[in-house]
Amino acid sequence: MEAARGRVLTAANAISFARLLGVPLFLFLLFVADAPGWAVAVLAVGGTTDWVDGWVARRFGQVSRLGEILDPAVDRLYIAATVVAFTVEGVLPLAFTLALILRELVMGVTLLVLRRNGFGPPPVHYLGKTATFLLLAAFPVLLLAHASEAANPYAHPIGWGLAWWGIAMYWLAAALYVGQAASATRQPA
Repeated sequence: MEAARGRVLTAANAISFARLLGVPLFLFLLFVADAPGWAVAVLAVGGTTDWVDGWVARRFGQVSRLGEILDPAVDRLYIAATVVAFTVEGVLPLAFTLALILRELVMGVTLLVLRRNGFGPPPVHYLGKTATFLLLAAFPVLLLAHASEAANPYAHPIGWGLAWWGIAMYWLAAALYVGQAASATRQPA
């Protein structure tokens, strides 16, 4: 397992890179091609494959430092691109977007404080992974509700149910990470 830590060319990292390429594809389909149905599909695939890269890495001994950095970075990029695009398109209200942006700012400051005190990022907690999963599941459903009159009566409440649970858990995870950071930085070196 330790031999894989420095590897770059792994199946798990290839999946993460493919997910990364999905971000500009999603934006192209939504804004340039005016193909919201295909944009929903790209979001759904990107969100549902979030766990695949990690599973492949663990199952086949391909856990790498690059993968540990790339996977959460791709998740954040998916969420950021989607939130901004959805706010522009009127799918998400500005208040929801600001709540997500504020959470990312809180986490950014927390990571800076940890780094300044000689610590790396805290380990990913299941609460944070669950929140990310809920948000990544909510976004294609919300876009489907926005793009399809027929799907709206079903997709709208399901999408918002997932989104509100996701943002609540996202903030709970942030509180957990901030607490971990405060505890770590208080301990004598």
